[in-house]
Amino acid sequence: MNWKQLISNKRFGLEFLHETRKDDRSEFQRDYDRLIFSAPFRRLQNKTQVFPLPGSIFVHNRLTHSLEVSCVGRSLGNDIAIELLKRHPELAGTHISEIGAIVSAACLAHDLGNPPFGHSGEKAIGTYFSEGKGMSLRPLLSEAEWEDLIHFEGNANAFRLLTHQFQGRRPGGFVMTYSTLASIVKYPFSSQLAGKKQKFGFFLSEEKDFRRIADELGMKRLSAEGEPLRYARHPLVYLVEAADDICYQMMDIEDAHKLKILTTEETKGLYCRFFTPKRMERIEKICHMVNDTNEQIAYLRTSAIGVLIKECVKTFIENEECILEGEFEGTLISHLPDHVKSAYENCSRTAFDKIYFSKDVVDIELAGYQVITTLVDLMIDAVRYPEKAYSQLLINRVSKQYEIQAPTLYAKIQAVLDYISGMTDVYALDLYRKINGNSLPAV
Repeated sequence: MNWKQLISNKRFGLEFLHETRKDDRSEFQRDYDRLIFSAPFRRLQNKTQVFPLPGSIFVHNRLTHSLEVSCVGRSLGNDIAIELLKRHPELAGTHISEIGAIVSAACLAHDLGNPPFGHSGEKAIGTYFSEGKGMSLRPLLSEAEWEDLIHFEGNANAFRLLTHQFQGRRPGGFVMTYSTLASIVKYPFSSQLAGKKQKFGFFLSEEKDFRRIADELGMKRLSAEGEPLRYARHPLVYLVEAADDICYQMMDIEDAHKLKILTTEETKGLYCRFFTPKRMERIEKICHMVNDTNEQIAYLRTSAIGVLIKECVKTFIENEECILEGEFEGTLISHLPDHVKSAYENCSRTAFDKIYFSKDVVDIELAGYQVITTLVDLMIDAVRYPEKAYSQLLINRVSKQYEIQAPTLYAKIQAVLDYISGMTDVYALDLYRKINGNSLPAV
């Protein structure tokens, strides 16, 4: 793969249009702005990140998480662009200097496809088909269609959301640049290759779209004709992934401290592992100047993120050739120097032991399973049997942008999942209560 081809400002769905812009924004900055002002992005403010949505103590939701990931991604991209231009002066005058803007936009978009209730929403949809009532649909679908459903994946759904016709493949819709779209696909292969990790990058319905983008950008194809489609990652995916990994891990630790799941000493101990003895001396002096404990924790968290950004940039540049060959394995964080990787892994272990299985987090997962499973079951039944009176009531609630009258069962099911995935936690819960007769509109 080569940088000149990998960084393209061609717009998906507007390839035929070549117009001169009258302002100073680059096409990649336009991607960022389109996402910020979009309804799906706004809805992230009412979608769970890890902890239940805030009561008296504010913790992260999907929107604040995405904004923070975008900031870290921009820093990673800008620093790497500088280093690449030092290595490859022949790239001056290309779009290589825009890497920070591309990664920043991709980071904003990376969670757009996630359904309500965090990762439990993804699991609920997948297990509805693999273990629940949806199993009865298996004989009615092709093998590839079935794999899409039982491995339902938020990343693939984000790619669908940004490219699919129901979001308006026209001026005024997303119509993102090729490079931004490629940068959000963490798993550039079909659901038939999802395996035990249950991860893949695009549904069967968007396979041709992804192939078109990947071929245009010169992404390395790893599958032969006739095999399930698989490509090497676009190099900027590693930066989006690193920004996401850095933010959720570092911010979840801080949120757990605010919620008193972790003590102050535990939290400080986790962050301080990232620093060398010399750096720690300076950090301790600054912390002594601040009386507020939460501010001390915030400073330690910021400093730890700074260490991770610096080391990820170094790792990316050192492995540039391997990345461009499509042979780099694992994440950037998995290749960091031992003391930094050890500190990160210690945070990860603590998060799994004390945060992700805490009572509040498990409770929302349980509730999410019930809400999502019920909505999926009722809506699929409605689109399969629209002549029923109850089906009509449910269908009348669905916006016209969702193709619930599509000609195939697979497309109908996808329209249902589009509708439900776009819901906020509160909207999904409210609809669930109304359907079950536990809530009525105010008179």
